[in-house]
Amino acid sequence: MFRVSDLVKASGGCLGGGRETMVLSGISSDSRTLTRNAAFIALRGENFDGHDFIAQALKKGAKCIIHESKPVRRAPGVAYIRVKNTIKALGDIARAHRMKFDIPVIAVVGSNGKTTAKDMAARVLSAKYKVLKSPDTENNHIGVPHTLLRLTRRHEAAVIEIGTNHFGEIAYLAGIASPTVGIITNIGPAHLKYLKSLNGVYKEKTSLLDNLRSPGIAILNADDPKLSPLLRAKRGRNILIGIGMERAADFRASLLEGSPLSSRIRVNNSAPIALNLPGGFNVYNALFAIACGRILGLRYNDIGKRLSRFSLPANRLNFITAGGASFINDTYNANPLSLKLALELLGRIECCGRKIAVIGDMLELGKKERFFHSQAGRLAGRVCDYLICAGRRARFAALSAEREGLACDKIFACDNAAEAKEVLFGKIAPEAGDIVLVKGSRAMKMEGIFKR
Repeated sequence: MFRVSDLVKASGGCLGGGRETMVLSGISSDSRTLTRNAAFIALRGENFDGHDFIAQALKKGAKCIIHESKPVRRAPGVAYIRVKNTIKALGDIARAHRMKFDIPVIAVVGSNGKTTAKDMAARVLSAKYKVLKSPDTENNHIGVPHTLLRLTRRHEAAVIEIGTNHFGEIAYLAGIASPTVGIITNIGPAHLKYLKSLNGVYKEKTSLLDNLRSPGIAILNADDPKLSPLLRAKRGRNILIGIGMERAADFRASLLEGSPLSSRIRVNNSAPIALNLPGGFNVYNALFAIACGRILGLRYNDIGKRLSRFSLPANRLNFITAGGASFINDTYNANPLSLKLALELLGRIECCGRKIAVIGDMLELGKKERFFHSQAGRLAGRVCDYLICAGRRARFAALSAEREGLACDKIFACDNAAEAKEVLFGKIAPEAGDIVLVKGSRAMKMEGIFKR
């Protein structure tokens, strides 16, 4: 519940009508899903203007409208709050709301694995606590505030994913979430068009740590060489996770059994923990969740039970079988590191048929886009029997795969995912025993390959 007077105070806005004492059921920026007696905040974006949907929000039963200086036709019994910038107001209101709750808030950042680590941590903590977590990947300047506004008195912990592709975004969102625990999964070549270099990625991701609230615990990957300056600095209350004994870590995983599709680990002196997840790199995501659980008082046995039943989020290394062929749907997004790991996984999986990779453009790599696509193509040329590339940038991968020795009649360069789908199911026609990896950046809509 939200009181109009609290929204005015938090947003720094002016009340232009309605009662300050009015109580609202919630806050939404989507007139389609707005509930009765809620506040509607009219956000402006590059391709939309929420002010155009105020009338629709009123029809749905909105009792408060938060808007900018654009004139608004008044409706009786409705409060109107005018602010300078509705997106900033959304963040300010969410920050004020979050500060009402003295609970652990875990924020997850990193180049790869954020969503999986977030979901794993939330699943582990839910063994003991009522947990709020970011739905799907609502990790930007709109999604994070909306997630925090869902906090209620029944919640005992929250796990928030924070994303970025420009400098300053993590600091801004962490300032809103005010996390007590911060996780940095890794530092990799993502969003280089805006973050410029790995040093830029490092600077942006580690800005999370400047915005931690007491006790201010940072959980860091000790095996990531890009984080070594931070590890050497021993800044704040660092908790380190790692695999094997190469580097000192507070939570060390030793591999008891492993295959490309699952693993069995022991963490410190715990009982064995089974992870029914593809890719050894998911052991790191599990370690972040284990560290969260132990920090908040869970026993290894309870953590292990929760993780053994964990399944990956949608479109992230999801295995599908059709017509005897196996498909790996990893279409949520792609950057050089995540594509490398996916191709290595494809290479390690044993199959009696053909290995086929369908890869789309990786975006926001700036001047390095040719280099990283060529690098991916060389790896694909070593592990694949067929390679289908979708997009202008992915053509560099096709050229490199041919130079690596993959026959030119096994390589197809397409303009988009729709053409790639036609090649895959028309010319190549996966059959029993084949395994197909599909991956690309979000904007390439590679998931369309799985739609009839």
